[in-house]
Amino acid sequence: ISKYIIKEINMRNHISYRSGNPALQTSTFKNSTDTTQGHMTLEGTINKVSISLLVLMFTAMYTWNNPSYPIMIFGAIGGFCVALLTIFKKHLATYTTLIYAALEGLFLGGISQYYAQQFDGIVGQAIFLTFAIFVALLFAYKTKIIAPTENFKLGVFAATAGIGVLYLISFIMSFFGSGLPIMNPMNSSLFSIGFSIFVVVIASLNLVLDFDFIEAGAENGAPKYMEWYGAFGLLITLVWLYLEILKLLAKLQSRR
Repeated sequence: ISKYIIKEINMRNHISYRSGNPALQTSTFKNSTDTTQGHMTLEGTINKVSISLLVLMFTAMYTWNNPSYPIMIFGAIGGFCVALLTIFKKHLATYTTLIYAALEGLFLGGISQYYAQQFDGIVGQAIFLTFAIFVALLFAYKTKIIAPTENFKLGVFAATAGIGVLYLISFIMSFFGSGLPIMNPMNSSLFSIGFSIFVVVIASLNLVLDFDFIEAGAENGAPKYMEWYGAFGLLITLVWLYLEILKLLAKLQSRR
């Protein structure tokens, strides 16, 4: 649920900007004027993303090989708290992004081990699909196959917000017995599978908006620490996409 609780850059060529990613919103670059340490670059952001993913995978391997429910929950709650801190205190992203990656890794390693015990080979498939989608959409964005127009951004933003509302409702319902059936990874109905496919598509399209948002920051001379913040925002989307692919694959295998 934290992925849904956690882009108007008021800059040239990006006056009216929206994104479903809570870390990359209209106010992200507002008041980000401290450029004493240099300016944000695409290469620098890519390097930060790579380092963050390495940290995430390292801690994920720990809980994968040493399953622990308390550690997994600590990672989930701790990651959520660090994400909120980073969103409200963007200049701290230089320090908090790697902490967030490490905590999310603890959670993802544990939850991945749970799925692996239920469904053979599902984790490897989910990892491959997540990175395949990332590379494919990055290529589509750079070659202008997909152009993030204002209508495109608005549509993705609205769909993401709608999904967030559904997940919030399901989270609240879980306190009274069970959440929405379509959220259950074991629900193999066609409607539930269709919903998961829709969520995976929307999560994937958020990557396009993240690419556009990060490129806008680099082109308009955002401060250097925003490289870490851009990496943080992209990491949120990748974690969300991976989890949704896991759920979709679980539902598909449950039909066998």
